[in-house]
Amino acid sequence: MRIAGAVRAGVAAAACGVLLTTVAACGADGGSATSGGHGSDDDAHTDAARPAASKTIPDVGARYQKQIPANSRQVVAVYGDGKNSADSTIVLYTKSGDTWKKARGWSGHNGKKGWTTSHREDDKRSPVGVFTLSDAGGVLADPGAKLPYTQTASIQAPHYWAKSHWHDFDYVIAIDYNRVKGTAPNDPTRPQGQTKGGSIWLHMDHGSGTSACVSQSKANMEYLLKTLDPAQHPVVVMGDKAELGAA
Repeated sequence: MRIAGAVRAGVAAAACGVLLTTVAACGADGGSATSGGHGSDDDAHTDAARPAASKTIPDVGARYQKQIPANSRQVVAVYGDGKNSADSTIVLYTKSGDTWKKARGWSGHNGKKGWTTSHREDDKRSPVGVFTLSDAGGVLADPGAKLPYTQTASIQAPHYWAKSHWHDFDYVIAIDYNRVKGTAPNDPTRPQGQTKGGSIWLHMDHGSGTSACVSQSKANMEYLLKTLDPAQHPVVVMGDKAELGAA
């Protein structure tokens, strides 16, 4: 059910006073972005050898497979190239009956220092795990999102960051890591405490690693916003390939 815009707008406005703390977890450090092909629409980048359909999410071992909720029928899998790599392959899987099928895949970025199973504030690594996806928002107007969407200028990246980062938060989807579901993505509440970090989002790519989030092109963000459906209980399964494949 879509949350009333007035309520979510109020939450976003309240969060505006802590904007710099909130967005710091998601954007890069404001330095110059490196250029490169990663982050482009590149379905061919994904492993062509993966089966078209599977009873489980491909390349995800039992440790994380069992954490996927039984009622989830949409999984965004983020396969990090390596523990210390900022490059990822992102695949959306949908479930029909008891079979998972690849809907679409593309390339993107994660934390600029790679991945961690014990994320801490400002460690520049993305948290490994299985997380629900409940809320979305951004600077731009709702493109037709199925998830509850909060449009707010308070989420905009500060302009003292490198210009290449200014549009990072035009569209965001909150990853439910150390946050309260049902609130705007930039709500500052962190139930596990500040030291565990937070404000981990799917957001738009600037061509290099982030501070902890997962980034992809604008076209792929729009695709996810229009496709991820709360009725399908979407989750993200994310981490470096070696860790995700753990038995």
